[in-house]
Amino acid sequence: MKRLLLILACLATSTSLAAAADKTLNVLFIGNSFTGRHDLSQVVKTLAEEGNPGLDFKVTTVIYGGRILKDHWRLGTQNFVNLWKLTPADEQATIDELKSQIERDPKDKYAPSALARHKELLKQLDHPYPKWDIVVLQSYRDDWEGDASLYVEYAPKFAELIHAQGGRVVLYVTVPEMQNAEPIKGPQDSAAAIAKSQAIARLARKIDATVVPMPMVTLLCQDERPDLTLRFVNDAHLNQTMAYLTACTFYGALFDRSPEGLKTDTVTDTRYLDADHRDQDRDGKPIKKVFSAKDRGDLQRIAWEGLNDFRQLATELAPKKN
Repeated sequence: MKRLLLILACLATSTSLAAAADKTLNVLFIGNSFTGRHDLSQVVKTLAEEGNPGLDFKVTTVIYGGRILKDHWRLGTQNFVNLWKLTPADEQATIDELKSQIERDPKDKYAPSALARHKELLKQLDHPYPKWDIVVLQSYRDDWEGDASLYVEYAPKFAELIHAQGGRVVLYVTVPEMQNAEPIKGPQDSAAAIAKSQAIARLARKIDATVVPMPMVTLLCQDERPDLTLRFVNDAHLNQTMAYLTACTFYGALFDRSPEGLKTDTVTDTRYLDADHRDQDRDGKPIKKVFSAKDRGDLQRIAWEGLNDFRQLATELAPKKN
């Protein structure tokens, strides 16, 4: 009964994207390699457009390897969120600040990259940009301290800019600490994942955000399919299976319906083994993974059920009305 009520509530409160056919959604992904690897945003796009014939899911990404939302704010990513109203003066001020950062710290690896990105953007401000329909804010090791985490501090800063243009905030919660390189041999300790999910649920309620809750989804996957691995052995990143599971969770979160039945069954990594083995991933396996019908169906179902487990948790945490 609780699950039924939760699903009905979700359908009642968020229907705009569920009827997304024959329209364009402008989507910005902000993150690091946990978004960049496997061209995750493109996998989400493929699922979104398959499940919504006629939808143009237009993706833009701002990626800085290993960086968190605090770093993105320092590097001026908020300007990309504000493209619809960004002026050359605003962009020049960011460029000047980045130059100052480089002068203060010549060893900064990221400010020069950001500076080049913003210089290029300045050249492209001669035409209007549409508002974002969706902006994805990826977490990465900045969400471990619960309500005191940097993710909880900086997500609202971005959310304010997103809501000002009528956009939808999406919190993509990664779990590098949970992803298993080997099959699971025994029960998992769920306490940390649940605690993180509770903090994210409180944040989402505070800033009116949709959540892609990979802690809860990963727990369910490891329980129901312990044979599946979710990261590479020779690389700490999510593997193709975790990328597909994540993309399916995005689909469920964005459109409030299960990805079950979608035919997309392929994920290709963006990093190969070496120059002589471009067809192999970091573990020496085929860089392009094609999922069996069973694995595809299980991952789609687990994504949807794990998403609803998170929604149930969030409902239980919500303040009770008198």
